[in-house]
Amino acid sequence: MDNSPLQVLTVPTAPYPDQRPGTSGLRKKVYIFQSRRKYLHNYIQSIFSSIDLRDRQGSTVVVGGDGRFFNRTAVEVIVQMAAANGVGRMIIGHHGIMSTPAISCVIRKYKAIGGIILTASHNPGGPDGDFGIKFNTANGGPAKEAVTNKIFQISRTIEEFAICPGLQVDLTSLGKQMFDLENKFKPFSVEIVDSVESYANLLRNIFDFSALKELLSGENHIKIKLDAMHGVVGLYVRRILCEELGCPAHSAINCVPLEDFGGLHPDPNLTHAADLVESMRDGQYDFAAAFDGDGDRNMILGKHGFFVTPSDSVAVIADNIFCIPYFQQTGVRGFARSMPTSAALDRVAKATQIELYETPTGWKFFGNLMDAGRLSLCGEESFGTGGDHIREKDGLWAVLAWLSILASRRQSVEDILREHWLKYGRNYYTRYDYENIDIDAACEMMEDLEILIADKSFVKQRFAVEDKIYQVEKADNFEYTDPVDSSISRNQGLRIIFSDGSRIIYRLSGTGSQGATVRIYIDSYEKEQIFEDTQVMLAPLATIALKISQLHHRTGRSGPSVIT
Repeated sequence: MDNSPLQVLTVPTAPYPDQRPGTSGLRKKVYIFQSRRKYLHNYIQSIFSSIDLRDRQGSTVVVGGDGRFFNRTAVEVIVQMAAANGVGRMIIGHHGIMSTPAISCVIRKYKAIGGIILTASHNPGGPDGDFGIKFNTANGGPAKEAVTNKIFQISRTIEEFAICPGLQVDLTSLGKQMFDLENKFKPFSVEIVDSVESYANLLRNIFDFSALKELLSGENHIKIKLDAMHGVVGLYVRRILCEELGCPAHSAINCVPLEDFGGLHPDPNLTHAADLVESMRDGQYDFAAAFDGDGDRNMILGKHGFFVTPSDSVAVIADNIFCIPYFQQTGVRGFARSMPTSAALDRVAKATQIELYETPTGWKFFGNLMDAGRLSLCGEESFGTGGDHIREKDGLWAVLAWLSILASRRQSVEDILREHWLKYGRNYYTRYDYENIDIDAACEMMEDLEILIADKSFVKQRFAVEDKIYQVEKADNFEYTDPVDSSISRNQGLRIIFSDGSRIIYRLSGTGSQGATVRIYIDSYEKEQIFEDTQVMLAPLATIALKISQLHHRTGRSGPSVIT
């Protein structure tokens, strides 16, 4: 047996021009990573090179992914390159799998300099699907724009990468593995850890598990159904909800992580979780939830498939926040929502006199506020909700928050929402996604739209649809000045705000792997008519949104791909 130190190589390479990370890292089709020589290696080296060698040397880095196709291959390459780049210890989820919230938890617990998350979140998986790489920094949250810009700039000029090709790690065995390298960066260790335990322990310190167990398996327990959509969160649902809190095993479905998510689209919304919605209609279950591929997003349903919008979800949690023991101990420092998210949370913040922050889309903005001690609870309309226990949105945390409210109030999901609307009024809200649009057509439309709404004559314009009249009060391209570090984020979405508080927002999404996605968000506040059909109530604004943008004509699309 050869016990000589493992060789470290420096391999020449050439840059690729398209490795700019978006809101959630670098996402491409799997075949891009497979067919372009050293494409993966280039990007991983760019991540390591963005970290000063003095900080990198002997440091700890966490790695895990949602188990999608190409996950294991990427983990093996990352370990070999980490060793060659001076990292001292790698902490990896069992089989290379760990949810995004759990990775954030582990980064913080072990004081790692960061983590590499292998996921394309809610995008499809498999050989023909998507793959993604996201870098989270030492606070456990997504890297800030200055860091991702640095990674991109390095990727454009990269000439070589370092790798230890003979290093083979066993991802199937829990525990520590030691490796002897020929270079000065030694020793090098890899720890394969239980993907669930550290995160589960964190949740035990946030929620009242005895009250939740009584709700889910006590004498008068409710019946719930949880759909992991064959993503990573299935491991967490089985261990925490079923084994620890007593949910029957049959209440958890699609809990085996699969490389292609069973051929499904792991996006927890009414379109892609339609089977779960349908299974709720007969009233057999009191509560249901679905999760995305990497476990950071969630969808909440009540009996008969009653849908809770993510915007309403974070508002209800805010209004009932002291049902969660963690907040009884820490207090509430602030609320926040992304700009496209409905203003439902604003009304709770105003009533409770708690500071409310409106940020661009992207969890890194919330993380900055949390690190400064200004934020306790936040949410995005794209099915993301979370607290300051980690620096990522957290699907399972959101579900346990809702179950804590149900345990405390002993009402149905629908009754809780109806009481909330009676108290605060209702923000009718929807989002139209136009996916895989020609990038040039989408960009040209957005540019012309910005010119239109920036004209001074646009403000005060009136738009009439049937008996409804909307007058423009403000129109702009949303710009955010971070109250913590004074950094400025421009061009975050085109907003049209009407005199009654209704809003139309247009954004080009940065989380797709091909083409462009144009999103139109519509938000309308009603104090009296609070129990009507959402699409009916928002139809006039939807007509105006399409008229102003001429989207169907400009893109050749007759309708949205997804409505949420």
